Amino acid sequence: MKTIIQNGTIVTATDIYKADLKIEQGAITAISNHFIPEKDDHVIDASGQYILPGGIDVHTHLAWPFQSTGTADDFVTGTQAAAAGGITSIINFTNPKKGQTLLDNLQEWKKKGESSLIDYGFHSIISEYTDHVLEELPILAEREGVTSIKLFMAYKGELMVNDREMYKIMKKAGEVGIITSIHAENGDLIDELVEESLAKGNTDPIFHAYTRPTITESEATGRALAIAEAANAHVYIVHVSCADALEKVERAKKRGVQAFAETCPHYLVLDESYLALPDFEGGKYVCSPPLREKWNQDHLWRGISSGLVSTIGSDHCPFRFEGQKTLGRDNFAKIPNGCPGIEDMFSILYHYGVQEGRISLQKFVEVMSTGPAKLFGLYPKKGSISVGFDADLVLFNPKIRREITKVKQYQNLDYNLYEGTVVQGAITRVLSRGEEIVRDGIVVGQKGRGQYLFRKKVANIEKTVTS
Repeated sequence: MKTIIQNGTIVTATDIYKADLKIEQGAITAISNHFIPEKDDHVIDASGQYILPGGIDVHTHLAWPFQSTGTADDFVTGTQAAAAGGITSIINFTNPKKGQTLLDNLQEWKKKGESSLIDYGFHSIISEYTDHVLEELPILAEREGVTSIKLFMAYKGELMVNDREMYKIMKKAGEVGIITSIHAENGDLIDELVEESLAKGNTDPIFHAYTRPTITESEATGRALAIAEAANAHVYIVHVSCADALEKVERAKKRGVQAFAETCPHYLVLDESYLALPDFEGGKYVCSPPLREKWNQDHLWRGISSGLVSTIGSDHCPFRFEGQKTLGRDNFAKIPNGCPGIEDMFSILYHYGVQEGRISLQKFVEVMSTGPAKLFGLYPKKGSISVGFDADLVLFNPKIRREITKVKQYQNLDYNLYEGTVVQGAITRVLSRGEEIVRDGIVVGQKGRGQYLFRKKVANIEKTVTS
């Protein structure tokens, strides 16, 4: 049986046009001005709606142990929330145990991912350096299709690597076609600032921001880019939150560094004043890097519009308020660092970006789908609407307004960062490889239907990324 989507407006990173789609065996097989359905065809009427490529969230932390607790969403609730929010593929971060090999750790995470509703892949985090790590990198890429790793410059004793280790890992990654993602914060300086703050009795959530000032991010960003330049490696700076760090990326790109930047929806619309909310409400907004002064948002939006920011990632690292965030009620340093976002990033970016005139609809598709697909080895299977691509599609009605609220979310949380925000546009249907997984805003797809994403090496996608 074929699926025919009629009367919609197709949007890609370069074009907007009215056409019908034909879907067979999970892929787009034809695009035409008009198809005449056959008797057994499944027909979807997309009149008045955009047909967009499914979102690709390359920054998620589902089922992730962290800071004496663990994230509230696993691969069931997290991918249900993703699907409801128009995300049809994710790349989740592993979290290795001390002394565990990257390959053994990956097998554990692949097992966790089997319950996913949508297609899933992994970035391997490297939290401790050994020579064996360098030996595993080509195996990760060639045998497992894991063509991205992540290094942390903060969280000493848990995740942080030093500059020498970073250089050696980056150099090997670059040689074997792996892109290195970097959490760029100066961990040593932050640890000292936190100690000073607590010694003065400054324990409220707002001091999370004050002890992680923009200089700690911009300095680490510049250092990571310099190391990548020395190592001749592709580098991807995750969750850029401020103008200073973005400027470091811009300068590096002008020098010829193979550098890419990501930002997140919460940095585009929320600011550090939320951390100062009374009655510990600010604890809900603790993430790293922290929310910044509001003026940084204009720089981030311009970075998206100009192409300096290549992707939007949710950095979905959710912790429930009661029992998790409240662990730090008397000490901001004990608040689990992380915010939810996977379910609402599509809507937030559309409303504040497209609807309010900051970016074009094509740029929306580029940073939500095409850019991530190209950078992380999924293109030309995913990331656009074209013959031969997977039929990962979102039907989006731009005329409907909806209110974001925890009452209607799939995220396994007792709050929503954007509670009460009214956004323009609503997702009506989501298809993953041609199968309807969301209908009229309700998740109808079954857990475990997601497929593992075996991804291409950087060397194979480099020309694609820049085209």
